[in-house]
Amino acid sequence: MLLLGDEAAASLGLNTQAGKRLLLTLASLLAAGAVAVSGIIAFVGLVVPHVTRMLVGPDHRRLLPLAALMGALLMVLSDIAARMLLAPTELPIGIITSALGCPFFLYLLHRQGRRGL
Repeated sequence: MLLLGDEAAASLGLNTQAGKRLLLTLASLLAAGAVAVSGIIAFVGLVVPHVTRMLVGPDHRRLLPLAALMGALLMVLSDIAARMLLAPTELPIGIITSALGCPFFLYLLHRQGRRGL
């Protein structure tokens, strides 16, 4: 119903604000489940497409290959940082990716909050 627009969904009896909050909560729980199953490195698969879309726009012909390249670049740079920060010991790479991904997701949530969700 929300795909019809806020006014149409409300006229069909849906509380649009509650519906949006429910969908946002569900999406957050699904993302948290993906990270819990695959590890903190999953931030790469969640963060990189958003960053790439912000840089190149929504055109999937450019977005998909660039997101793949940026994901690989992020992993290589995170691995280098994990190996160099506390040399001779090595940090888990998930610490580096989560240190980058968590603030970005907080930024996205803050930005969505200003839009009125």
